[in-house]
Amino acid sequence: MLYYHGKKRGKKLYYNLEAIQSYRPEYITEMEGIARGAGVDFEDILTLNTRSEIALTNAPDGCTALAITEPRTSKTWLAQNWDWKGDQSSALLFLKINQQDKPNLQMITEGGIIGKIGCNDAGVGVCLNAITTNTVERKVPIHLGLRAVLDSYTFEEALTSINDNQIASPAHILIASREKKIISLEVSPLYTAEIEPINGVLVHTNHICSSAMKEFVSDSPKEDSFKRLSIMSKSLSTLGRDIEKHDLFSLLANHENYPDSICRHDNPKRLAHENMETVFSIVMDLTSGEMSVIVGHPCAGDHP
Repeated sequence: MLYYHGKKRGKKLYYNLEAIQSYRPEYITEMEGIARGAGVDFEDILTLNTRSEIALTNAPDGCTALAITEPRTSKTWLAQNWDWKGDQSSALLFLKINQQDKPNLQMITEGGIIGKIGCNDAGVGVCLNAITTNTVERKVPIHLGLRAVLDSYTFEEALTSINDNQIASPAHILIASREKKIISLEVSPLYTAEIEPINGVLVHTNHICSSAMKEFVSDSPKEDSFKRLSIMSKSLSTLGRDIEKHDLFSLLANHENYPDSICRHDNPKRLAHENMETVFSIVMDLTSGEMSVIVGHPCAGDHP
């Protein structure tokens, strides 16, 4: 069944099996293996991998992502803060996966989720910004689209894996490669918008930026998304050409508009389901293949 919505032991289950089977059947095999190893039902792991399609219809996210390459700087950089529930830090995993006939990859994900934020040894990297909408169709879950990007040898392969309206719900996916190419993709099951860099720079937060996309998808962003986009864009303009990872971690630690800042902190004035904070920060030097991560707030300690 392509999209079954039922209950099992009190749980809602979302199945996209035919869509996934047509897209990447090996992902079903991988999720089945995780389920056996964890001693849980396959449906539990599948539901985890459709988490965004379930949660982001009514819960805002708060991530800030950026990519930089030539002519702005000589390397290709990809970075972001991932903002979600603070207690989710205990579910984070740093995975290195060696594969046959695919690039080896490293990513930060959550237990049971097979695709998220990271890079591979072919120099392709990916970041994610959630978009809160009620749009969802019987297609490929966002997290499996992220894995397909990480399974790509080239920028072009990564682009074609998610740019044909095959993703089940709207999101922003930022792709970069050591080939000195970067692109913003606002994906959805109805339309896919490509946003080109300006002077080798792209920044995105949690609202739709493409006017063409807005004709197909209606989002529900919080005001801080627009503020974080403006603050990060201005901050990047102050950096010199010789950018290093500590420069980007410093930008990700920005506290303007605190607590709903780029480095997001607990805000007791928000409703519980809307209260997000920075769970991890990641900076990827795709030119050298180095990935650096801070778990928790990037303002809290020394940068790696």
